[in-house]
Amino acid sequence: MLPAAAALLRRAALSGLRHTVRRPAGPAAVLHARCYSHGSQESDEEFDARWVTYFNKPDIDAWELRKGINTLVGYDLVPEPKIIDAALRACRRLNDFASAVRILEVVKDKAGPHKEIYPYVIQELRPTLSELGISTPEELGLDKA
Repeated sequence: MLPAAAALLRRAALSGLRHTVRRPAGPAAVLHARCYSHGSQESDEEFDARWVTYFNKPDIDAWELRKGINTLVGYDLVPEPKIIDAALRACRRLNDFASAVRILEVVKDKAGPHKEIYPYVIQELRPTLSELGISTPEELGLDKA
């Protein structure tokens, strides 16, 4: 049974390969145009507002918080302080100190080699951190581990 299935897969792959090889040369050979962005572009302000609204939901739970942070971390950017502020406030509403500290660690990691970004973010978040009673990873000694 297994050799027959392998032979069938091999024939299917080879027949598919033959069809791709027999295309005519020249301008008629270009059949596809790949357009990955179909919709309108989201501005920076709209992006920030969307994430602030997401984290400001009064009924956000721990799973939604982690999902939002993981999605946000997946983007090729360092979140604006106002987004981080909203996420930290969501952590406080959930009494999730560990996630709050982890968010700050992720921001430092996302800043990468740009050493001026993380101090700027902490400077902007200092009133919020004081108000919520959240310590930075440096204040907890986690940067030395």
